[in-house]
Amino acid sequence: MTLFQASAGDADPQSRPLLLLGQLHHLHRVPWSHVRGKLQPRVTEELWQAALSTLNPNPTDSCPLYLNYATVAALPSRVSRHNSPSAAHFVTRLVRTCLPPGTHRCILMVCERSDAFASACALARAFPLFTHRSGASRRTEKKTVTVEFFLVGQDNGPVEVSTLQCLTNATEGVRLAARIVDTPCNEMNTDTFLEEIKKVGKDLGITPTIIRDEELKTRGFGGIYGVGKAAVHPPALAVLSHTPEGATQTIAWVGKGIVYDTGGLSIKGKTTMPGMKRDCGGAAAVLGAFRAAIKQGFKDNLHAVFCLAENSVGPNATRPDDIHLLYSGKTVEINNTDAEGRLVLADGVSYACKDLGADIILDIATLTGAQGIATGKYHAAVLTNSAEWEAACVKAGTRCGDLVHPLVYCPELHFSEFTSAVADMKNSVADRDNSPSSCAGLFIASHIGFDWPGVWVHLDIAAPVHAGERATGFGVALLLALFGRASEDPLLNLVSPLGCEADAPEADAERDSKRRRLV
Repeated sequence: MTLFQASAGDADPQSRPLLLLGQLHHLHRVPWSHVRGKLQPRVTEELWQAALSTLNPNPTDSCPLYLNYATVAALPSRVSRHNSPSAAHFVTRLVRTCLPPGTHRCILMVCERSDAFASACALARAFPLFTHRSGASRRTEKKTVTVEFFLVGQDNGPVEVSTLQCLTNATEGVRLAARIVDTPCNEMNTDTFLEEIKKVGKDLGITPTIIRDEELKTRGFGGIYGVGKAAVHPPALAVLSHTPEGATQTIAWVGKGIVYDTGGLSIKGKTTMPGMKRDCGGAAAVLGAFRAAIKQGFKDNLHAVFCLAENSVGPNATRPDDIHLLYSGKTVEINNTDAEGRLVLADGVSYACKDLGADIILDIATLTGAQGIATGKYHAAVLTNSAEWEAACVKAGTRCGDLVHPLVYCPELHFSEFTSAVADMKNSVADRDNSPSSCAGLFIASHIGFDWPGVWVHLDIAAPVHAGERATGFGVALLLALFGRASEDPLLNLVSPLGCEADAPEADAERDSKRRRLV
C-alpha cells in the first residue's frame, strides 16, 4: 500500500526505513530542519551534508546514510529533449534498487511542482500488486510505503489535499492497469476482465454496456468476433460512459484487450509467445485512466471502449484467406491471424464514431513488435491525423513520464500495403519493411475514414507496457495528462499540454476548423 501524505511525520529510520530522492541541486535545497526528524538519532547534520557532497550522479548515484535503513539517491541533473524533466524512469529504478527493506517505509520525494505528477506515477510503478509467490500469501502484516513530497523551485508551497487525492487516484490507476497486465490468462480471461470493468463501473456509479459472443456477430462486429470466436471465454465489446451536464464535446478512448495472443492459426513460436498476456495493455490503461479521470472530475463526455478477445486456436478459429465484414461496413481478407489487434480496434473506433458520436477518438494498444524498433523500449509511438495532437502527445509524455514519439502519418503512400484482390483490404502488409507500425495504425484509421473531420490518435505501447518481466501501467498517466484540460483538477490542468495557445505549434494556425481541442 502506497500512501501520499502532506507530511510523513518523524520516525527513527531503524523503525521506519527512509529513501530521500531527487535531483542533486534540489536535494541541496532541503533544509536540515525538514529531514532531521526523519533521520535522527542515526544521522547527524554533518553526515547528511557529507553524503550530499559525495553524490556524483552519472546518470544517477546513491549514498547510504545509516546501514541499510536510510539512503539518499540523486536523479540525473539533466535530461535530453526527448526525456521527461522528472527523469521518471530513473525514479522507478532508484526506488527499486535503493529503498531500504522493511514493513513500513518512507520516501521523501524532492522535486518541482510541475514534476510531482510524473514522479508519483513513477513511484507507483515500483510497487506492483500482482504476485503468486507463496511467501506473499503467508505474510500477515501488510507492507506500507508513505510518500511525502518536498516541493522546490517556483510554486513550492505545501502540497494541497486535493493534489494528494489526485496523485492517489492516478497511481491507483497505474497499479490497476499493471496488475491486469501482469495477471496470466488462466485468471485474466475475458470474463475476468469484464468483472474488472464492472467493478470500476460500480465504483463510479456507471453501468457498462456489454455486447458479447453471438450478439457481436449478429450486430456486425466481425473484427472482435472473428478474433475471439475460437476461445473458451467469448469475446466482448464493453463500454463505460460518463456524460455530465454541460459537456461540449465527446471523447472516446478505445483499448485493445487481447487477454492472450497465441497468434491464432498464424501461430507464434515458443520464444515469441511468452509474455503475450500483456496484449491487453491498451484496455488496461483505458480502465485505469477512466477511473482516475472520472474521480477527479471530467467535464466532457468520455467513453471507455474495451475490445476484449482471446486470440486462440481451435476448430472455430479464423483462417488465413477468410474474409470478415467489420462494423465499419468494410470487408477484410485475413492474410495473418497474428495481426488481430487492428481488427478488434477497427470495430471499436467504428462504434465510437457511429454509435457514440465521438469528436475525438484515441485508440491505445500493444499493436506491433515493430514499435519497439521504431521508437524504442521507453517511448510509445503516436500516429494521428492532427499535427497539433501529435505535438500534444509528445509534450504530455514529457510532463507525465509516459514518453511518446511520432510515427510517419502518410496514408496516401502507405495504405496500399493492404491492397486485396477480393476484399476492401487485407489485414497485414505486403512489405514488412515499409513502416509497419504506421501501416498498422492506418488500418485502424481506415475504418473511420481518412477524411473523417474529427481528431484520431493512435498510441502503440507494445514495448513500454512492460519493463523486463513486469508491467508498467503505461498509458494511464499519459491519458490523464493529455486530456487534463477537460478535468476539474488543477494538477491535471498543469500537466496538460492542450488548451493553452502558448503551447500550440505555429502550424496550428492552418489546422482544420472542425478539429476541436480541449478547452
